Amino acid sequence: MRKLSIYIHIPFCVKKCFYCDFLSAPAGEDTKKSYVDRLLLEIEMEAEKYKDYEIVSVFFGGGTPSVLKTEDTRRIMQVLRRKFCIAKTAEITTELNPETVDGEKLREYKKMGFNRLSIGLQSAQDAELKALGRIHDCKAFLLVYQEAVKAGFTNINVDIMSALPGQDIKSYEATLKKVLELKPAHISAYSLIVEEGTPFFAWYGKEDEKRHRTGETAKESSGHLPLPSEEVEREMYVMTENLLSKQGYHRYEISNYAKEGCECVHNKAYWTRQDYVGFGIGAASLIGGVRFQNKKELNLYLSGDFAKEEVTALTRKEEMEEFMFLGLRLTKGVSKREFLQEFSEPLENVYGEVLEKLKKQKLIEIEHDRIYLTPKGLDVSNYAMAEFLLD
Repeated sequence: MRKLSIYIHIPFCVKKCFYCDFLSAPAGEDTKKSYVDRLLLEIEMEAEKYKDYEIVSVFFGGGTPSVLKTEDTRRIMQVLRRKFCIAKTAEITTELNPETVDGEKLREYKKMGFNRLSIGLQSAQDAELKALGRIHDCKAFLLVYQEAVKAGFTNINVDIMSALPGQDIKSYEATLKKVLELKPAHISAYSLIVEEGTPFFAWYGKEDEKRHRTGETAKESSGHLPLPSEEVEREMYVMTENLLSKQGYHRYEISNYAKEGCECVHNKAYWTRQDYVGFGIGAASLIGGVRFQNKKELNLYLSGDFAKEEVTALTRKEEMEEFMFLGLRLTKGVSKREFLQEFSEPLENVYGEVLEKLKKQKLIEIEHDRIYLTPKGLDVSNYAMAEFLLD
């Protein structure tokens, strides 16, 4: 059977964080229940299209999926199991924030079949959490982590962020060490990006936003956010890999680290362009080289409008581009053999000049079948990947 990953979008949260530009917002219980009702209807209507697939991963994301009542999460899992062929070994993940779960809810998740949790910590420093607009503190995170372990979860990811307002090398190192004490299976370590449309962008101001994206040195008096300088952000970046690698975490993607055998199956499906289908508002899908996305308007969805938008049959050129710039996010890079199998043309015929240029710049390595970014290439990955866009 063909392999398929499923994404379930839950667009609700307790409170919108200051940096968040995701499709999410707070909502009342009636709205959440109505949304789940419509989500189940969408799954029922669409599932027949995927009867020949085996489900290798399910991922509940958001928003904060754990804001749903336990019974509503159970309803979603029940319909997924009834309508899809879910592999016994499938990775089934839910994201959660500490303020939305307790030991009982976590035990119920385990009974439902969830076998992986992704917990949003972001920082172990309460002042930094407050600056981000988070509503939990480090103590609440630690209690939830302990409850998750008690509930029997062994595959737990912890999300952390660097280059935060008011953060310095010492406080970021303390966050890393606090997380490492817990020995989670997986750590996602992202650098803060100030996105347009967020409170951070409004507070930061255009000049500071430009400074952050171009790497210019920040001035003490500029903007409303005391963000670290580019030099300090770079130190944090290097520290992350150094500390995590010493503790047995393998960096397998630009921002993701895992213990042996604990790489995220679901996210790797995205980066390797495997088929996946998304349910819920704004959820994206890739099936047989066709990308499509659900509409983003909650009211339309609640009215039963499940129409797709941005339906795009990728051209051969676009598929080649995606093969390269998604695959190069992974530290193992891309396979020349797989490129040839997929496109019936040697990779060097298409990208020979680009490969030669990036190799001279010491941004890529070519070893036998594989092409991957060097540490220097990972540092400037956006530039390196853009080189694989075809005219």
